[in-house]
Amino acid sequence: MRSRTSANTKTSSSSLIGLFLDMLAAEQGAGANTLDAYQRDLTDFSGFLTRSGTDFVGADTEALRGYLADLDIRGFKSSSVARRLSAMRHLYRFLLNERIRDDDPAAILSGPKRGRGLPKVLSIGDVDRMLTRAKELTQTAATPAQRLRALRLHCLLEVLYATGLRVSELVSLPPSAARRDARMIVVRGKGNKERLVPLNDASRQAMAEYLLAMELMKPEQKKAAPSKWLFPSFGESGHLTRQHFARDLKELAAASGLAPRLVSPHVLRHAFASHLLHNGADLRIVQTLLGHTDISTTQIYTHVVEERLKSLVRDLHPLAEK
Repeated sequence: MRSRTSANTKTSSSSLIGLFLDMLAAEQGAGANTLDAYQRDLTDFSGFLTRSGTDFVGADTEALRGYLADLDIRGFKSSSVARRLSAMRHLYRFLLNERIRDDDPAAILSGPKRGRGLPKVLSIGDVDRMLTRAKELTQTAATPAQRLRALRLHCLLEVLYATGLRVSELVSLPPSAARRDARMIVVRGKGNKERLVPLNDASRQAMAEYLLAMELMKPEQKKAAPSKWLFPSFGESGHLTRQHFARDLKELAAASGLAPRLVSPHVLRHAFASHLLHNGADLRIVQTLLGHTDISTTQIYTHVVEERLKSLVRDLHPLAEK
């Protein structure tokens, strides 16, 4: 059964999406990337319902199952289908709480069965090859502009591997993160929450070299207002985009002899966490550094510790086969 009231039939699906997103931002502190993802998913869902002759308020459970089946026909991965289902569930709980509906058609839906895959992880040697190649590019650049871009990429890579920041956190760092005396930086993460993340000497040195090159590239009059970003875009106002950095990183991977498809900013974040755990770091410390609210999210990396323990038993146990 579905339920709607005459007062609610006039509320468009786009308006309901807007109200839902406002709630997520105000009550749950959802960030811009989370809100964008919900908007994309629910807009696609709304389009399917419109083609089926219904809307958010009028749809029943069978209509929702039809949408999930449509996603399967369109070739969506089980992880993507599960994310869309999660968005639908959140939306209908919201509509129920706001009394826009008096039932929840998503409550009895079951999602696709999927195991939680292990994150792709680069070896320490792989990361070292990329860092070495990035440094070489800063020394072989033909022009000042090319050198500045190379220094920016080297700086981004050093800071990412030193801190494990999310790519959105990295590209939006303020210039204050590169203070000469900075041993820690304040990072504003998901839900607008702040955390302290330490810097190592290599990342601080890379930032200093990059900022010096930035200063040398400024016009003589220096009348332009200083950027509020540590990594401003060279083309337009604003900071370097996540997509631009990801492309540069894949090009660097290829130049380092690595498969570009295996390298991304998020893979380097995985490498940061996995390499710390491999070397004995406490899981709670890694959780804090990554900015995970729930430690279960961090526990995906415990496979690194498990593999380490297996190798220790295999190599050191007196009865292990040699």
